[in-house]
Amino acid sequence: MQWSIDKGMIEYVISKEVETLKPVLSKLADEYEIDNSWRSMVGKNHKFGQLIHQKLAGNDFEIEKNARPPRKQGFKNPAHRPPHLADRRPPTSLLDNNNRPPFPPQREAHYALLDSKEVLIAGSYPAKLEYTKTPIELNNQVIGFVAISKRNELTQGYEVDFIEQQQKYLWLIALIVMLLVALLTLPLARHIVEPIKLITRGMHKLTQGDYQQSIDLKRQDELSELSRDFNELALTLTKNESARKRWLANISHELRTPVAILRGELEAMLDKVRPLTLSNIASAHDEVKHLQRLIDDLNQLTSADIGGMGYRKHAEELVSLIQNESTKYRGYLADAGITLLLDLAVDEANIYADKTRLYQLFENIINNCIKYSGASELKVSLTVDKTVEQLTENDKGTVTLTIEDNGIGVDEAHLAHLFEYLYRVEDSRNRETGGFGLGLSICQHIVIAHQGKINATASSLGGLALIITLPLA
Repeated sequence: MQWSIDKGMIEYVISKEVETLKPVLSKLADEYEIDNSWRSMVGKNHKFGQLIHQKLAGNDFEIEKNARPPRKQGFKNPAHRPPHLADRRPPTSLLDNNNRPPFPPQREAHYALLDSKEVLIAGSYPAKLEYTKTPIELNNQVIGFVAISKRNELTQGYEVDFIEQQQKYLWLIALIVMLLVALLTLPLARHIVEPIKLITRGMHKLTQGDYQQSIDLKRQDELSELSRDFNELALTLTKNESARKRWLANISHELRTPVAILRGELEAMLDKVRPLTLSNIASAHDEVKHLQRLIDDLNQLTSADIGGMGYRKHAEELVSLIQNESTKYRGYLADAGITLLLDLAVDEANIYADKTRLYQLFENIINNCIKYSGASELKVSLTVDKTVEQLTENDKGTVTLTIEDNGIGVDEAHLAHLFEYLYRVEDSRNRETGGFGLGLSICQHIVIAHQGKINATASSLGGLALIITLPLA
């Protein structure tokens, strides 16, 4: 601001000086008009200096305060001085012995008369200085210029007093502004930094395993969004930790049960409490197979999680595939007292899938129905959705496969957990069902690998419905 004021004031003084010298331009134009040239002014530094001096006399730009006009070589006697210079002692001539005007001091103004091509006619015109050039016009034609050197700084006049006064004001304003800045930024910094510190402490607790964290920032900015994301992260970690603990408890229980039974039967035979017969050995062998199936399922799920569950996909027609498999499953279900119903609304539904994995998917679902549903009827429905508004160049629609029963169903609170590892609706894990709670988890992996979705919901028949959606090929 100080620099701007100084620069502006200098420009103002220069423009004021140019305005003051405008009457000189008309006199110089008259001189040019006499001979239609600058012949009368060439080398007449004294004459040009007098014109400038007479006009600037009595104001802040008076040459007496800077550089007085040069005198003629013939002015050696005071009697020869013009009347307006009689009471003044002219300074040393601006002309040296070579008839060239010497450079005034750096801070003094320089005035020069230039022709239309900016060639020096009279006055002082050092090339190293910058000038304000005011055109001299005659009959609407530029016949020359009056060049006034630009000042680098002000050394006198009311403008200097104004600048000094403004400088004091600026220092005072700067001090007040800094105090206001301090008063505003301290609470503002606290307003910004405190939530960050709070979130930082919460993140540190998360890294230490303390997931029971919640940050409530009543703000409407990015930090509030960050706190909401932090709370979501803490909630997700809490759920994952709970699922991990439940997984460890379930897997330890599932492994301990067959191992304990197997050990008990073997120890009973070793202690001769039970006779060493083929039937007792077969019972122990059943427990080994039970344990082996559990280990195989766990290995299969682990392979699916790490991407090791292989798929060999080909173009398949789902309707005929279901019809072919229904023959096999119909008798299997009849043995369990369950009637299989098919409701295939379309004749053809082409998909890109691994047929073997689809068989595994159907088998797991049917086994779950036989073991847990207590149903007497199992219905398989198939529909195709080719809504034009939803289709894109690479999207040909979807096929929806619904498998539902009229059994005991599942409470709504359990529906969201059916696809978790080792999750069972019943808390007791008896041997009669023969399941481990892994079948639906494997089903979910198979469906996701086919870019599909699987959901569990209440059936219109009264039991459980599994809805599988797959993309059409």
